[in-house]
Amino acid sequence: MLTRVKSAVANFMGGMMAGGSNGDHSGGSDLPLKYPYSRPEFLGLSPDEVECSADHASRPIVIVKETKRLPWATGYAEAINAGKSALNEDQARCEVLVIKRKPGGNPTSSQIPMTRRRSSLPNGEGVDPPSCSDRTEDLMLNYWALFDGHAGSGAAVMASHLLHHHVALHLQEVLEILCTPNLLAPTCLGEEPINHHLTPTSQRALTRAASLRGAAGAPCSPGSPPTRFFTEKKVSQESLVIGAIENAFKDMDMQIEKEKGVYNISGGCTALAVVCLLGKLYVANAGDSRAIIIRAGEVIPVSAEFTPESERQRLQFLAYMQPQLLGNEFTHLEFPRRVQRKEVGKRMLYRDFTMSGWAYKTIEDDDLKFPLIYGEGKKARVLATIGVTRGLGDHSLKVHDSNIYIKPFLSCCPEVRVYPLGQYEHGADDVLVLGSDGLWDVLSNQEAAEAVTSFLANCNPDDRHRYTMAAQDLVMRARGVLKDGGWKISNDRLGSGDDISVFIIPLTHASKQN
Repeated sequence: MLTRVKSAVANFMGGMMAGGSNGDHSGGSDLPLKYPYSRPEFLGLSPDEVECSADHASRPIVIVKETKRLPWATGYAEAINAGKSALNEDQARCEVLVIKRKPGGNPTSSQIPMTRRRSSLPNGEGVDPPSCSDRTEDLMLNYWALFDGHAGSGAAVMASHLLHHHVALHLQEVLEILCTPNLLAPTCLGEEPINHHLTPTSQRALTRAASLRGAAGAPCSPGSPPTRFFTEKKVSQESLVIGAIENAFKDMDMQIEKEKGVYNISGGCTALAVVCLLGKLYVANAGDSRAIIIRAGEVIPVSAEFTPESERQRLQFLAYMQPQLLGNEFTHLEFPRRVQRKEVGKRMLYRDFTMSGWAYKTIEDDDLKFPLIYGEGKKARVLATIGVTRGLGDHSLKVHDSNIYIKPFLSCCPEVRVYPLGQYEHGADDVLVLGSDGLWDVLSNQEAAEAVTSFLANCNPDDRHRYTMAAQDLVMRARGVLKDGGWKISNDRLGSGDDISVFIIPLTHASKQN
C-alpha cells in the first residue's frame, strides 16, 4: 500500500504539472470539449490576451478593463499559478438575471427561465430594483461564482457556464411564493398553507391511538378535529431559496456525470457562489474557496472550507457504514501517525466518527491499513488522493492503481449561509470578498480585510474603479514578487504558487439595489 500511495502522489503531481486529468477523462481525450477553455467572459480578453495571461514566469495580474461589464462596480482580478498546471484552473462568473414566470408545464433543460441584464451600470442606474409586491412580476437576482478546478479545467469551465442556469430553474419553481411577501410555503404547490391550531377541547376529544393512526380527526374527515401530531412545519421563503441553490449544485454535478460520456470534461472543481435576492445574500460553498464580509472594518466569515480535516467525522461515518468503499485497503479510524506492525497488541491513540477527542485502543491487524484521511493541513488527503471533500465532478477519479472511487466521499452539496443586507447600514468601504484558495493559502481573513480596508481608504469614494484596483492589490499581495527564484510576499514569506481569483463586491450598492 505504501508503494501505491507514493506512486499515487507522483502520478497526481505529474498530472498537475502537465495539466492532465489524473485519469479523470471519460472515454479519453478524443471526445470533443463541452466548452472551450478561456478566461471569464466579463474580462473581454482577446485570444492573444488569454495566451499572455497564461505566462507562468511573469504571472500577470488580469483585471476587468471595463467596469460596466460587472454590476455595482464589482472588482475582479486574477493571476495564473506558478507552473503546477498548464492552464489557469480557476474560473469565474458574474450575471444579472431576471427570472421569468414559469410557462405552462414543467420547464426543460433547454428552457432557460431568465434574461441577462449585463447592460446595468455599476451604480445601479438603468436597473429597476426587484419589486415583488405582485405575484405576476418577474424576479431579478445578482450572481457571482468562483470555480477552482483540479486535475484539469474542464469541470470548472462547464460549471461556470451552467450553474447559474440551474439556480434560475429551481428558483423559477417557487417564484410566485417568493414574490408574495410574508407568504409561507404551502405544503403542496397550488394549495394555501394550512395552520392547524389545536384547542384543549379537541386534544381531549382524541384518544392517543386515534390521533397516531390518523383515523378519527384525520384531515380527510370533514368536521373532525385535527390529529394530535399533524401540525405542519412552517417553511420560510428563505429556506426555499436555500433549497433551490442546494438542488442546483446537485443538478450541476449530475449533468457533469451524465455528459462525461459525450464530452471531454476533465477533473473536478470546487464551487463558491453568491446569490443576491430580495435583500439577502446567499453564499453557497462546496470546497475550500472562501468568502468574508468586511463591514466597518469588522471581518464576518460567510463560508467555511470543506477539507479532509474539517469533514473528518462525516467521511469516517460514511466509511464505517459502507466499508466496501474502502476496498479492504483503508481504515476509517484515525491515528496520530501510521501504525507499524510491531505495534500490534499495544495501545495507541485513535479516534473515530463519534469522537472529537482522542482515546487509546489496542492495535489490531486491521489498523495497519492506510488511513482514510492522512496528513495535516493543506497536505491532508482523502484516500491518499484528493485534498478537498466537496465539489463538482471527479466522478471517474480513483485511488491510483485500484478500483476504489473517490466520489462517494466527495460531496457536491454546498453549505449555504445567509446575510441579511437590509438589517445593516453599509458604507462605501463595506464589501464582500470572494477568493479561491490561492488567496487564502497565504493570507488570513484579517490580513485580507486590513489590506482591502487600507486600500479603499486611500481611494476616492466616487471612483467606480476602486474595487477593481483593490482586487488587483489583494491578488498582488498573495502572489508576491519574484525574488531569489521564488514568489515572496511580506516578511519574506512564500507567496501563493496557485491560481488566484478575487471578487470584491461593494455592499453599499447591494443595499441600494435591494
